[in-house]
Amino acid sequence: MVDYTKLVDVMRGLSLEAGACIMEIYEADDFDVKLKSDESPVTAADEAADALISAGLRAAFPEIMLVTEEQSATHSTQGDTFLIVDPLDGTKEFIHRRGDFTVNIALVEGGVPTRGVVYAPAKGRMFYTDASGQSVEETGDLAIDQTGPVTPISVSDADNAALMIVASKSHRDQATDDYIAKYAVKDMKSAGSSLKFCLVATGEADIYPRVGRTMEWDTAAGHAVLAGAGGAVVRFDDHAPLLYGKEGYENPFFIAYAPSVVLKKA
Repeated sequence: MVDYTKLVDVMRGLSLEAGACIMEIYEADDFDVKLKSDESPVTAADEAADALISAGLRAAFPEIMLVTEEQSATHSTQGDTFLIVDPLDGTKEFIHRRGDFTVNIALVEGGVPTRGVVYAPAKGRMFYTDASGQSVEETGDLAIDQTGPVTPISVSDADNAALMIVASKSHRDQATDDYIAKYAVKDMKSAGSSLKFCLVATGEADIYPRVGRTMEWDTAAGHAVLAGAGGAVVRFDDHAPLLYGKEGYENPFFIAYAPSVVLKKA
């Protein structure tokens, strides 16, 4: 049995520590950008945050398998219960200093993200599932040693004649636009990283379709936050639940949404 109270406390604290580390580099005059083997960018902030979070999780929960983006080449073990981390989700947003980047830490149990934290340090927004599984947004000064005011969050009661849609800022394409065109749209916003899940979780958006490549560490924490707010994430093709622990930790296309949205077929 996982001690959820301890887990949430550790995840929250590590996300704040990692966020401070990331912001120190973000606010510097310059920083190096390298390309990984898959041509995706990585910075010193990704690597520093990964080292910090990994050390903290391994010390607190040595019995639980740990998967992180920056150590993904070493992940030869598959399982349906594990901790999964993207230390800096939205590296492109970070590089271009757009602020839409997050620290993502989640617990997956039985292939389902059950607890998670999404922290956007440049925006000062913190979302997480509490020990009971309810998702909250914490406001205030966000101190490591003291929890600020927390507000339970929940998905919208969507008006299917006037939907609020959120889509990727850096990965928008024609296939995404074609799918969005199937809906009656009141307004549409763009956001980076796992913040898109959180905008659906708070009711600031009704649906987030993703027609593009993502990995499980990109989505698990946001998925947990959305689920704890009453939302769901399903596969784009057949609307079956999106599960975790897949071969290579790669996701299919998916839709994150408030259940009041009437989903259209792909």
